[in-house]
Amino acid sequence: MNMQEQTKKIIVATGNEGKMKEIREILRGENILFSSLRDEGLLDVEIVEDGKSFEENAVIKARKISDLTGQMVLADDSGLEVDYLDKAPGIYSARYLGEDTPYSIKNQHIIDLLDGVADEKRTARFVCVIACAFPDGRTITCRGTIEGRIGYEEKGTNGFGYDPIFYVPEFGCTTSELSPEEKNKVSHRGKALVAMYQELRREKVL
Repeated sequence: MNMQEQTKKIIVATGNEGKMKEIREILRGENILFSSLRDEGLLDVEIVEDGKSFEENAVIKARKISDLTGQMVLADDSGLEVDYLDKAPGIYSARYLGEDTPYSIKNQHIIDLLDGVADEKRTARFVCVIACAFPDGRTITCRGTIEGRIGYEEKGTNGFGYDPIFYVPEFGCTTSELSPEEKNKVSHRGKALVAMYQELRREKVL
């Protein structure tokens, strides 16, 4: 069997290139070809994320693209939960203050909402749920989290989204200040993706 025959293609239901880069880095060398919605020409497919949890939204995305393509599809739903804000923005993280609003504005807004709030009350976490939809109708999910707190200003140029304000005491910096390799080892997406990879190995899909 040649290398091309051994390579497993998995569609990832996202057009977010930042997510695609992380996914490819986390499972680099595992002989999987990850194909995005952009790669598949499916960016225009309308997916209504009306779930009430990260799990529900991830399943909605994965199921929709799998039903459309007849292939195995991964989808992640992830976001930032700030305890002081009753876990907002949560499942609405990507749409917080408007889907097209720059994250620099979103980040500053959260910092402003926590103005004067002490360190111990600035606790937050990144949550990622990855769903895998199979052509036969089955779906499985895996969850990963990383705990931290909201910083006082944006710091770092790595990462994307809310990374510049997510401070991890364990490392003494934001996830945007970690190298991609360091971040992928401890991130919510890294943990969820590794868990999903192990599940797919158990399922003998990979």
